[in-house]
Amino acid sequence: MNGFPESTTLAPPLAEHLELAVGLTRSELEQHLRLMAALKMFELGKISSGKAAQLAGMCRVDFFEACGRYRVSIFNYSPEEVEAELRRELETISALETTPA
Repeated sequence: MNGFPESTTLAPPLAEHLELAVGLTRSELEQHLRLMAALKMFELGKISSGKAAQLAGMCRVDFFEACGRYRVSIFNYSPEEVEAELRRELETISALETTPA
């Protein structure tokens, strides 16, 4: 079950015999294309991990495993956000170290 209503389909037009060129059945190719679309849209921050998993037709845990296989970070932080978070953490640690017990 992919989580979409029965009337919803996602089957882009494919070049004739494309599945043979990539060594997949037509069904496998369509599933792979859904996964690739979900991974890219998640990576770009266009959809949440839950929606991406739904698009890919899998549970979120399996989607996160796919993210690992395809080297898509599950952490959607910009470098600036990471830096700001690290600064806050360092300030907290520093404050704890200087607070008398």
